[in-house]
Amino acid sequence: MLQAAPVYPKLNRQQSKDSHLLVIDPADIHIDKLATAFETGDAYDVEIASKRVHEGVQGILDKTSSFNIDQILFIGGNDILHTDNAKRTTTSNTPQDTDGMWYENYLTAKDVIVEVLEKLITVADVHYIHCPSNHDYVSGFFLSDVIKTWFHKNENITFDCSIAHRKYFRYGTNLIGATHGDGAKQNDLPLLMAEETPEDWAKTKHRHIYTHHVHHKTSKDIGKVNIESLRSPSGTDSWHDRNGYRSIKAIEGFLHHPEHGQIARISHIF
Repeated sequence: MLQAAPVYPKLNRQQSKDSHLLVIDPADIHIDKLATAFETGDAYDVEIASKRVHEGVQGILDKTSSFNIDQILFIGGNDILHTDNAKRTTTSNTPQDTDGMWYENYLTAKDVIVEVLEKLITVADVHYIHCPSNHDYVSGFFLSDVIKTWFHKNENITFDCSIAHRKYFRYGTNLIGATHGDGAKQNDLPLLMAEETPEDWAKTKHRHIYTHHVHHKTSKDIGKVNIESLRSPSGTDSWHDRNGYRSIKAIEGFLHHPEHGQIARISHIF
């Protein structure tokens, strides 16, 4: 696979004094989830999921086109796939309403993320991190590893695809964490960040942790760490509708200045 990886020409960047980090986080895509408008008023299938990822990422790029961006942090994983096996269940064997076959959906997810990353690389160098998640703990890891292999010969993208549940990235005086949100409690995340990244913690003053899993927006400061959960582009299926979970659908991004921290939130709402 490493030998067969496509060769990409290296893109040389010019440094700017007023550059920013763009975080793009298509959270909880749930490719192969099935929702019908007849039942929930909100149709969702593989085709809609793929279209929303492309539209949402492009929407974020359009909304931030007036900023100088020298780095993109792409947060992957986070239930990109709705199920984890051929039995149409999650990793914990919870049955799901699904669209299509598991192998077709895996290949669709791969194509979508490869195409998005190829687009982002033309804007700025990309760092990809994988967040393990509860719907696709196994297949999601395999997917990120395959994508890493695909871009093995590309010098404009780096990867952190370990199975660690919490990932961190430093940009200037920003320390950015990401985790799916189904594990450690939010109140424990700031201390975990400090313990797991002592050197980066000491060198930064703007600290943010992006979480997922709940499909709706929350944001709160715990000490000097901001913890924010992200919206999902995925539709409302039968279970969520029955329980009254009808959150706003969106793909979100964030702009970080190297000295002033997070300066903007960007939402592409569906």
